[in-house]
Amino acid sequence: MSTALPQSTDVIVVGGGNAAFCAALAAAEQGVSVLVLERAPEEESGGNSRFTAGAFRCVYDGVEDLRKLMPDLSDEEVSKSDFGTYTEEKFFDDMGRITEYRTDPDLCEILIKKSKETMLWMRDKGVRFMPIWGRQAYKIGGMFKFWGGLTVEAVGGGPALVDALTKIARKNNVTIVYGARAFKLLADDDGVHGVKVKHEGKTHEVKAKCVVLASGGFQADAEMRTRYLGPGWELAKIRGTRFNTGDGIKMALAIGAQPIGNWSGGHAVAWDRNAPETGDLTVGDNFQKHSYPWGIMINANGERFLDEGSDYRNYTYAKNGRIILMQPKQFAYQVFDNKIIPMLRDEYRIKRVTKVRANTLEELVEKMEDVDAAKALATIKEYNKAVMTEVPFDPNVKDGRGTRGLAIPKSNWANTIDEPPFEAYAVTCGLTFTFGGLRIDTNARVMDSDGGTIPGLFATGELVGGIFWFNYPGGTGLMNGAVFGKIAGTTASQRAKQSP
Repeated sequence: MSTALPQSTDVIVVGGGNAAFCAALAAAEQGVSVLVLERAPEEESGGNSRFTAGAFRCVYDGVEDLRKLMPDLSDEEVSKSDFGTYTEEKFFDDMGRITEYRTDPDLCEILIKKSKETMLWMRDKGVRFMPIWGRQAYKIGGMFKFWGGLTVEAVGGGPALVDALTKIARKNNVTIVYGARAFKLLADDDGVHGVKVKHEGKTHEVKAKCVVLASGGFQADAEMRTRYLGPGWELAKIRGTRFNTGDGIKMALAIGAQPIGNWSGGHAVAWDRNAPETGDLTVGDNFQKHSYPWGIMINANGERFLDEGSDYRNYTYAKNGRIILMQPKQFAYQVFDNKIIPMLRDEYRIKRVTKVRANTLEELVEKMEDVDAAKALATIKEYNKAVMTEVPFDPNVKDGRGTRGLAIPKSNWANTIDEPPFEAYAVTCGLTFTFGGLRIDTNARVMDSDGGTIPGLFATGELVGGIFWFNYPGGTGLMNGAVFGKIAGTTASQRAKQSP
């Protein structure tokens, strides 16, 4: 059932993921007419949000904050969980450290200070949340202990989050048109007045008082990736939607918007070497391979090339994809033994996985395709000798169980690889989203290259630049899209109400 494209509306939201729907819902609250233009067909809608696990990094000062957000939490669940706290100070520390203190201080402050209230607003709209029992907590002495500041996810992950937001938007009289690719802003000296859209093979102009751009980064465009991220990036796999090709960024730049942020950077992870070129919704994010802190990674030359245990997984995974892409032949193997295999995340057990298994290390390295087997065997043996076995292994803390005397150390969670059977998983770079984008002010208004604002143009989500640099703390992407989506929708609708 395809919805007809209206000729005009108060607010147009370009995009159909979490950021876009938060903008649409905030705008609809003000009683204006809202049109969501989603480039993808309905079955592939939702942008990168549909491909995520649905985790949101938000401030909470204790279990009472979490109970307000997740009223379904039972007393028994609470009694078995050590949720700890994730304070504003801790979030600031993480954002600063992980972006090497380049994050835009004003936007970062809003992201953090509005995270809790935005989550409660989403819950009041009907989005349901739950604790991330599986991926972000380990059971120690019968208690689930949460770590790394990431505690909350949307029930049902990304797909259910998009479905919930879509239903809520329809209930709030938001019009959604699928297969509608906005490619040009209608703009003059007085600002933005709508968009040009390709829909069902025809080009249309849709007039609007305000436009909110929420159509993601440019990661699915091989030409833009290679131009901005650099040589070799056309070889990266794309974790998410094939539709995020930078349309929103390009049409804003074409009318003088200011580019800002880490244009040569992006969120890139260890991803199955033989995964398809863009995301596959039947597998979702299960091509990722995130248990590397407990093992080692070996490249085609048979060598280790990074400190796999430098920090918690959710503070390193988003930068490791780039490092793997820069290895010879753009891949590596993650190697584990029988002590760790039972601890591997669920994504290691899917059918579509590139792995080898053997009962001796000699046999394992021979099976590792495209790897210098002799060098790999020597690397594993040298690593095993260097492990500080006297320090106990504890996956819940930075346990200080490192290595001694290696050119590339392993700082924590160093486990000898000596107990058969052995497994090795082939990974390459999976790019999630790009970090460069449009400059916005604290009201989510798009800035022009002279430092003023472009009247009637707003932006949120992955196409906003300046917030993330080099890396990002897990779960901040959805939170960022929601916080600035709500702000963009509110500011846009207020402006639309005042416009004749």
